[in-house]
Amino acid sequence: MTGNFQTRLKSAASATEAALVRLLTDTPGTHPWPERLLDAMRYAVLGPGKRLRPFLVIESARLFGATGEGVARVAAALECIHCYSLVHDDLPAMDDDDLRRGRPTVHKAYDEATAILAGDALQTLAFAVLADPATDADAAVRLTLISGLATASGAGGMAGGQMLDIVAEKQRLIAEEIRHMQAMKTGALFRYACEAGALLGRASAEKRERLTAFGAEFGLVFQLADDLIDAEGATETAGKATAKDAGRGKATLVGLDGAAAARRELRAAVERAVDILAPFGAHGSVLADAARFAGRRDG
Repeated sequence: MTGNFQTRLKSAASATEAALVRLLTDTPGTHPWPERLLDAMRYAVLGPGKRLRPFLVIESARLFGATGEGVARVAAALECIHCYSLVHDDLPAMDDDDLRRGRPTVHKAYDEATAILAGDALQTLAFAVLADPATDADAAVRLTLISGLATASGAGGMAGGQMLDIVAEKQRLIAEEIRHMQAMKTGALFRYACEAGALLGRASAEKRERLTAFGAEFGLVFQLADDLIDAEGATETAGKATAKDAGRGKATLVGLDGAAAARRELRAAVERAVDILAPFGAHGSVLADAARFAGRRDG
């Protein structure tokens, strides 16, 4: 893994953080935003976090020569969706977590009602950002970005996958069913990140499809690594409670086939992700390193 990857990961995180700060400081609208709600939204999205989804937006766009504020805005919009999902996932009615990224979850730092509203507001903010001409001058591009994010985060993507995840606590799934559920719950936003970057870079349809396929494999890598962290990692390094999946009957490939088999599949998924980028040559090396990083992260 190259130092260039680590530098670009930090740069993408900084650009995303700066965009989020601006979006949560210069708050548009007819009425002032309630201060407590704004504080909770900031708490949810600012601070710790590797920003892998925004990184994939930024680096996929860079692959085709697109950089700048518009790209950072799309990265920030996607992070708003991701963080809203975490806020809601952590609620007592969902995963009932007290710790996220080493800090109290939003409903613990504030209260459940505020956490729900903060998640709602972050979700709608994401679409407002994408609809703004400041994101891209081409209205057709903005509409495609909006439609893609709605699909990736809705009933046919992340939210639907989370529903399947909850239902699976009461039934035993086979491996293919688990992969399908996780491709929706986790993979959909990673696929969107890579496709959105290619769209911003005006990539050809074939290259957009290739980046989307990379995002799908990246999502599998991330989920397998995450499940292994839950099964074997420590709370201190993970930044959240671990060893919860087995206790709640969560459907994971680690739980179904064991850690050794999951590691073999993880290595194969990393290799597939890297192979997808082969036509881009050295230009795809940072994204390839990202897949390797996701496969051996420690939290």
